[in-house]
Amino acid sequence: MKLQGKTAIVTGASSGIGAAIARALRTEGARVAGGARRVHQVETDVALELDVTDPASAERFVAAAVEQLGRVDILDNTAALALGRDPFDDSTETDEEVVLATNVHGLIRMTRLVLPHLRDGGHIVNMGSVAGRAAYPNGSLYVTSKFAVHGFTQALREDLLGRPIRITNVAPGLVETDFSKVRFRGDEAKASAVYADVALGGPVRPEDVAECVLFALTRPANVNVDEIVVTALAQSSGARILRE
Repeated sequence: MKLQGKTAIVTGASSGIGAAIARALRTEGARVAGGARRVHQVETDVALELDVTDPASAERFVAAAVEQLGRVDILDNTAALALGRDPFDDSTETDEEVVLATNVHGLIRMTRLVLPHLRDGGHIVNMGSVAGRAAYPNGSLYVTSKFAVHGFTQALREDLLGRPIRITNVAPGLVETDFSKVRFRGDEAKASAVYADVALGGPVRPEDVAECVLFALTRPANVNVDEIVVTALAQSSGARILRE
């Protein structure tokens, strides 16, 4: 299964894991439509503004992406965020709405909009998290959202059984991106501390996650990689990280 000549839609393509996946797909010969709110940072064949929390924005993006790509072979749902590392009783309903609207409703919305355009032999990749496999303290909103992504991916696999469309959930652990800067609302010191002094070679890089996505996409057509969990060697769970 080669990617030369394939087409792909990548959400959250302006930075971090999404940008790395878009680069990897293009390197392998795919044409990529990348979407993000910061469209000026998107470096893909087709760069379009996208706010997955806004139904009208998502509809405009998909219509334009399909028109310019001509068809869709791959949907990569990467857009996601976290807000805060607080006990649940210190969280707010405003933060809850933002996290669920982005990580859950946005991912489901994009899947619903793209699915009618996905060709036979297509592939949907959802970006889950180790937080969606086992809870950790002071992250209940994000944990909830990623459990939902894992559940939706499994349910979609059941609903599409019999159709030639593959579905993969990728569950990263500690990946060094701007994720923590967003989580801590721009606090550089707190964000840097998340990735500091990680033993055994440090945290996972976005490019490492992109390689896992490429692995799933390039298996033989009769093979579905249901889930890939990728963590730093120094990380045994969402909450346990060995530091030097």
